[in-house]
Amino acid sequence: MRIIDFDAIQNLNISIEQCIDWVEQVFRNKFHAVLPPKNSVKFNNGCFFNTMPSLFPDINRFGVKVVSRYSPPSRMTFSCTKINSPSIVGNILLYDSSNNELLAIMDGTWITAMRTGATAAVTCGLLKKTQTKSYSFIGLGNMARSVLLFLNTVMKNEPLEIKLLKYKDQHNSFIERFSQFKNMTFQVYDSVPMLIRDSDVIISCVTVTKTDFTEDADYPEGVLVIPVHTMGFQNCDLFFDKIYCDDIGHIKNFKYFNQFKNCDEISNIMLGKNKGRGSEKERIIVYNIGVSLHDVFFASKIYDLYGDTLKKDVLLQPSNMKRYWV
Repeated sequence: MRIIDFDAIQNLNISIEQCIDWVEQVFRNKFHAVLPPKNSVKFNNGCFFNTMPSLFPDINRFGVKVVSRYSPPSRMTFSCTKINSPSIVGNILLYDSSNNELLAIMDGTWITAMRTGATAAVTCGLLKKTQTKSYSFIGLGNMARSVLLFLNTVMKNEPLEIKLLKYKDQHNSFIERFSQFKNMTFQVYDSVPMLIRDSDVIISCVTVTKTDFTEDADYPEGVLVIPVHTMGFQNCDLFFDKIYCDDIGHIKNFKYFNQFKNCDEISNIMLGKNKGRGSEKERIIVYNIGVSLHDVFFASKIYDLYGDTLKKDVLLQPSNMKRYWV
């Protein structure tokens, strides 16, 4: 049994392109895997721990991700080599299903950030309207930066018009972070309704909000909404034309689930069973709740890469992942 921590994973120098490929593999093979509902235990102070199991029979791997928030919650801060004071912590247990051997206990922080950014970017590429010009971000922390890095790769470095909701000084540091990307231009908005009315794609990485961001009429025709943390767009559930998700079972408890006009999983688009966007006017929202299939599949791939590195007796070089994190 191996213990594989954050630094060991980061030092493998796994590329953005590789993460995108792994996310797409999971979507294409989801129906060959086993994904039970996650089990969540919540405390009175807003803290929780979740257990998220999944099984890949085709590769003889199963695992469980354990995610917890402790009190008091604090903002997660990435550096080039470590995570400082995360309020949400994830760890993954990876097993060989042919003999029930525990293969590894693995840090889940890097995996969570990378599979989340890749998933948002992949679904954006699948469902944005053809004439998309602008990509708007609400919530400008590290997850938003991860999404934009993946989005830039999915869009093959084409010109991107990025619109940001102003918040403290985060918009300035966000723009500075991407100043070397010459294909990106930035515009800052003071108002959520104004930003949404002027958006083709809206990506929200806000972690806490108790109300909807704006009124129904502010959402333009053809808009694609990707709420990474799902909140702030509950009113959209009642009038958007289509709703997609990574797993139906994980959104069945949504307040308006039984009133969705049209709902399906991203995997069916990847498999050609659903055409996805039907017109340039359709308003679409995507709920990628974050399923353990991605976490366990990433963990399996990382376990194999880590083992190959040890077998070759190669000295791990300093990671070049610093270009991905701030």
